[in-house]
Amino acid sequence: MQNYRRREQGFTIVELMVAVAVGLLLLAGLSTLFTSNSAAQMEIERANRQVENGRYAMQLMTGDLRNAGYYSEYDPIELTAPAALPDPCDLDLTSMRGAIAYAVQGYDNSNSLGCLSDVKANTDAVVVRHTHTCVVGAADCEDDTAGGPFFQASQCANDYELGSNDKTKHYQISAANSGFSLHKFNCTTAYNSGSVAEVRRLLTHIYFVANNSVAGDGIPTLKRAEVVSKSGVMSVQIVPLAEGIENMQLEYGLDSNDDGVADSFTTKVNDAQWGNVVSVKLHLLARTLSPSVGHTDSKSYVLGSDENGQQNVVSASNDKYKRHVFTSLIGLPNVAGRKS
Repeated sequence: MQNYRRREQGFTIVELMVAVAVGLLLLAGLSTLFTSNSAAQMEIERANRQVENGRYAMQLMTGDLRNAGYYSEYDPIELTAPAALPDPCDLDLTSMRGAIAYAVQGYDNSNSLGCLSDVKANTDAVVVRHTHTCVVGAADCEDDTAGGPFFQASQCANDYELGSNDKTKHYQISAANSGFSLHKFNCTTAYNSGSVAEVRRLLTHIYFVANNSVAGDGIPTLKRAEVVSKSGVMSVQIVPLAEGIENMQLEYGLDSNDDGVADSFTTKVNDAQWGNVVSVKLHLLARTLSPSVGHTDSKSYVLGSDENGQQNVVSASNDKYKRHVFTSLIGLPNVAGRKS
């Protein structure tokens, strides 16, 4: 029986080289597609976070500004304007008492405030003053262990409280929730009778733009300095709010005829005019937190108007960060409503 030796079959070197080349081409195509999709996804995430941070910063400041000048039942319009512009960093209670006459107070260059640190050059700061909308110790509000300072407004029209010509007796401020003696409408004198007027937190917020979120990270950040008291000890604490906020500019609407409507807008307000500010134009410039490869930001951005009424232009940075401007006109109903 004749045996046949079967010739072994295989790939030639040429066939192997062709197969490897085709595989490499496919791999290169898939790698390019994966890289492109990853880069596109990263850009989308950068843009989403930029918009989210900008909107959050705008929403947070808008809400706080709309509450500016709210002091429960007390109407600060009766107060005489302070002889000098109040220093929002001053922790003296006497200074704070006079400062509530100004619900909003702005600084064209926030470097002038001593309690702020790492302030970004050529950015504005704004001070917002009001009491908390909830009563200390209520079911939907923190108790006094969370800290103060605290504020109490009188509702009792007796000679000592609302009947007094001494306006400082119409309300009380304290670093601790103690010693409050003002009353509700029935003027009952007993503290435990349920007739003592409600106590609220007094909030002094200073919004500004810092160079860094945390020291040395290079991420511009909207921050807020808060005047607080713990166990009766006053201090200023700084809280980061929104990363990527690179610039903040404000214009203030002045009511010149006491009808509650802004007659003009300016970045420069005379000291005695802060009580006439009834609205605020807020301009925020937000940038991405990381650079975009292949992108160069050659745009300039307009953030409202300057003190001369000209466009306030932020020059092009020519870097690889993307930017977006957020703008809002914010009314101050507590201030405007008392004038109209």
